[in-house]
This record gives sequence, C-alpha cells and structure tokens, in this order.
Amino acid sequence: MAALAPGASVTVRVPASSANLGPGFDSIGLALGIYDEVTATVTDGGLLIDVEGEGSDSVRRDEGHLVVQSMHTLWKRLGVSPPAGLTLHARNEIPHARGVGSSAAAIVAGVGAALALTGASLSDPTALALVNDVAGDLEGHPDNASASVYGGATVSWRASGREGWETASIPLHANVFPVVFIPEATLSTQKARAALAPTVPLADAASGAGRTALLTLALSQRPDLLLPATRDWLHQEARRPAYPESMALVDRLRDAGHAAVISGAGPTVLVLTTDAATTFSPPDGWAQVRPGVAAIGVHQI
Repeated sequence: MAALAPGASVTVRVPASSANLGPGFDSIGLALGIYDEVTATVTDGGLLIDVEGEGSDSVRRDEGHLVVQSMHTLWKRLGVSPPAGLTLHARNEIPHARGVGSSAAAIVAGVGAALALTGASLSDPTALALVNDVAGDLEGHPDNASASVYGGATVSWRASGREGWETASIPLHANVFPVVFIPEATLSTQKARAALAPTVPLADAASGAGRTALLTLALSQRPDLLLPATRDWLHQEARRPAYPESMALVDRLRDAGHAAVISGAGPTVLVLTTDAATTFSPPDGWAQVRPGVAAIGVHQI
C-alpha cells in the first residue's frame, strides 16, 4: 500500500443519481449526467476545505464534511494512517437535499479519492467493488451510491455470506431518456424515510415485487412498458404529505401517459421518456433538466 506522502493529489468526478425509479426501493438507481468533482491533496498539516457551486454557503469546512468523513472511513478499513494534513477542493453541480443523490455522490467521491491516494486505480473492478461496499454502508442503502460508483442503471442487494453489497448493471435501452424537474424546496432523506411504515400489506408487497421485475425489463428491452413498470405501492404515497407539489406533478404526468416518479427521497420528480424531444411544462419555479445518463461512474481525472 502506497504511503500518503505530502504532495500526493487526486481528482475524482462523480455523477448524480436517481434512486428507486418507482418500485425499486433501496435497490435500483440511475446515474445522471450532473457531476461533482473533488480534488484531495495530502499536506504536512491541517485541514483546508474549499467549496464552489452547490452547498458553498452551507456545508461544513471541518472534519464533519461528508467527503472527509468518508475518506477517513476508507483509510480505517484499510488500516492506513490518515495524513497529517489534507486540502480538499470541491466543485459541486449536484443540488443538495433534492433527491438526486448529493450525499451519496459526496460519499463516493470521498471513498474513491481516499482509495486513489493509496495508489489504487478506480478503473480496477476490485477497487470499485470496495468503493461500492464502503459507500453503501455509509449511505445505509446502496441504490444511489452504486449508480454513482458504476454509472448507468444498477440493481444492488446485500451480499450473502459476507459484509457489503453486490451490484449488477442493467443494460439500458438506447431509447430511455431521463428528465428531472427540480423544485426550489428541499427535503432531507431522514425526514422522508421517517414517513414510511415499518410493515406493508402483503398485496402491496406482491404488487411492488412484480413491478420491480417489470422495471428491469422495461429499462433494458421494453421501454414501451415504462409507465406500468414505474408504478409504486411502497413509499411514494406514504410520503405524499412531505411533498404534495411533487406528487401532484407525478399524478399529472402519469395521467398524461408519462413514466413519472419521485426521484429518490424527493422532492425532485423524474420522468423516463422514450423520446428525447418530448416537451413538458413543469410548475413555475421548477427547473427542468435533461441530464442524460452518466454511462461512467466515479473516475479519476
């Protein structure tokens, strides 16, 4: 394992993500072409954090910064002594607390940068699997993190017989185009998850399982089935009071025949369309973004 010598520096780029995609709760994610970049440089002493873009007026500039916390978690797991000093420069494009994976991207960036500083290559499948494991544990669920690690569409599950996560890529059909509608309002993941019931009716669980299976088919082979494949019984209705405007937009879009869902924990709304030229009319104050799918996940630049 390479020493963390002063002067060593890496820059990593990480895509945003949308999770759940309707029925794929805590398991299915899609990487979006909106990116955060983090440059980490080992120094002789002290911590210096510079942030530009999203979160520049609100994120912490100390050891509590999520990227820094994630770096230390990776080094502890590998038995690597943290450096005496660290300079971190973050260039953020991913909106915070909107349901497009900003916290997962920060975690993946931190874990990836920390691993790259040890001399590992982020193009190595073993290295990416380690990033995926650590990031999934830190996030608490693997859907956003795995999409940011591997890019494209992913499905993830708890590994059998060992700690960590397994992830498989879903081959994405060429005619699947994401559109996101981002409101000015924010919503914490913790608040959104607090609205969920600890149990669900058996009929709802069975319906959700069927639609999740259908979703993998729709994403990979049958995009004409995206509307029924994105029907959810598990989390969106339970969270409706937390984001009524978002659910009203989902209802309106689905009534018009569009595969609309809440993106992650919300309040952003995601539409999976089969026509890149489809036009929409989001509510006033909502930003409409066509980010494309990020085919590549975390990588060193």
